[in-house]
Amino acid sequence: MALLLAVLSVSTPALANHPGDRLDEAMAAKEPAFEYAEQYPPAIKLRNVDDAEFDLRDLEEKVVVLSFVSRECGTPCADQQALLAKVQEAVNVTPMREMVTFVTVASPESPVDPGWDDANWVGLAPREEGAVAGIGAEWAELSHRSEGRPMAYVLGRGARSAGIFHGADFDRINMVMYINGLTNAHQPKPGLLDRIGRLFQ
Repeated sequence: MALLLAVLSVSTPALANHPGDRLDEAMAAKEPAFEYAEQYPPAIKLRNVDDAEFDLRDLEEKVVVLSFVSRECGTPCADQQALLAKVQEAVNVTPMREMVTFVTVASPESPVDPGWDDANWVGLAPREEGAVAGIGAEWAELSHRSEGRPMAYVLGRGARSAGIFHGADFDRINMVMYINGLTNAHQPKPGLLDRIGRLFQ
């Protein structure tokens, strides 16, 4: 952990560029479970079991780690959640804690409690039956792989890009380094394509 803190305290050029530049290329070369999503990520707007509204766009100033736990997923999702909680633990001992939010969208029948730090974690259990599977399937279309493993999405600020980590066998340090690269990237100003994309969200 001390080595990780030392590495993250220094911004490396390869991991500090804008998504779609060298950050994704570098991560794809070192992490087999990583994939860069070329499409604009879908919106998420829903009400949870407490009837509270959630809109993913409210987190645009943050780097977001998003995952889904459907009723049918079982052990693969539980394993991924446990690994993501370890990623959060590593992130939260650095200054990135204030810049990153972890979001888990889970079916009410699939409670998730791998030891999250509530300081920067949002747990959602949509009340609509089948909502998690439906939203998860929409997000899964960002991937070109057909592995059937759960996916965790790391969104850059502004939610313009997404890196996908498949399953639960990726190196957690690689995800932490990817998150670090996104926190160091300059947030681009919304352009015409972004405004057009919002119309379809």
